[in-house]
Amino acid sequence: MSSRFVLQITTTGLLLAALASGAWAKDCAITSVGLPPLTDLGAGTYLGLQGGLYPGAANTRPGAHEAAGLTLAHSIVPLDTLGNPDWINGSIVVVSIGMSNTNLEFASLIPKVQTDPLRHPRVRLINCAQGGMDVTWSANPTSAYWDTVTNRLRRAGSSPAQVQVIWMKHATQGARGTWNAAVDTFATRIAASVRNAHDRLPNAKLMYLTSRVYAGYAAGAGANPEPYAHGGGWAMKRVIESQINGVDSLEYNPANGPVEAPWLAWGPYLWTDGLTPRADGLTWPCDALVEDGTHPSTTGRDAIANALLAFLRTDATTTPWYLASSWLDVAPQASRSMLHAAPNPARQSVQLAFAPRTSAARMRIHDAAGRLVRALDIAPGATRGDWDLRDESGAAVNSGVYWARLTDTVGAPARLLLVQR
Repeated sequence: MSSRFVLQITTTGLLLAALASGAWAKDCAITSVGLPPLTDLGAGTYLGLQGGLYPGAANTRPGAHEAAGLTLAHSIVPLDTLGNPDWINGSIVVVSIGMSNTNLEFASLIPKVQTDPLRHPRVRLINCAQGGMDVTWSANPTSAYWDTVTNRLRRAGSSPAQVQVIWMKHATQGARGTWNAAVDTFATRIAASVRNAHDRLPNAKLMYLTSRVYAGYAAGAGANPEPYAHGGGWAMKRVIESQINGVDSLEYNPANGPVEAPWLAWGPYLWTDGLTPRADGLTWPCDALVEDGTHPSTTGRDAIANALLAFLRTDATTTPWYLASSWLDVAPQASRSMLHAAPNPARQSVQLAFAPRTSAARMRIHDAAGRLVRALDIAPGATRGDWDLRDESGAAVNSGVYWARLTDTVGAPARLLLVQR
């Protein structure tokens, strides 16, 4: 059996083989490689490429993309294993996709989330990241990687149809060549992995990307040494920007064409130049990695898990479904709070049905940016509200994504609406 095949079996095999061979080792003296974090460049460039996590050298999401993510976040509800809304027994499943580091870090996150008093009880994490399988595996739609994802979900009592949120952190094992060429190749493979995730997990609406931490301590070849760990962030940025710029192979909005991907955004950006502080103070010490200089130690896993937990608790597109204080708290009122829209997508009008109300209520229609488009009065005892796809002025609304929310003394979840003219 070849050593390459052994390395592809398990995280343990990958790590033990590397240590036994001495091919990967840790050199704690390499505390900096002099490369700039994406978040610190501002309007500056690196090798002709503009910094920032998002277009325009920004570290925050563009307004329209943010609004679209918020709309999708508010459309997330507990699902059963067939992908149908189930407010009583359903789950909001969040999975990890990635390599060995991702597997170890997500495993550390799961108990933190399970015991998090802020978590909504319907949120459930399932670790689908796999040791020994880098981005070349997930970029292949027919590889065993995706069969393992399905099998892990099934063993956990879930299913591909129940997944709505993905965290992806990846790398290329044995990266070589020029920095620009490596970034190009990695970006192509990440984009392919995103599309494969959509095909295998069709109800996934939100995907958060994270690149690797500092790899300068990995002396010798390493699994994914510098400058390639640094370049991974630029590849993730390129894929996210491509979606924002309307590349159709990464389309997430059905109003614009066939859906090929979930909505993409940055999760925590973790790369920093070793012990050189980033603008926000982040450094990456040598003891955050095990002796191969590549995989996270217990300290490193805990640090990344804490960063992910903070992200779930605070990001505008995670709080609507992650926090127990979110509008998902109407779950016990499911029988009277569920909204059913038909037809959806709608072209002339849409009927929004619900259980009878004992008092007057309002149906509020908002656009993707969160602006109120139309408010409909609902009389006591009514079981539906009809929207003629016109705004308060009587003008026909444009094609796009909208959401409806029924409000009364109880409150209710939002229903995603698609208008196609």
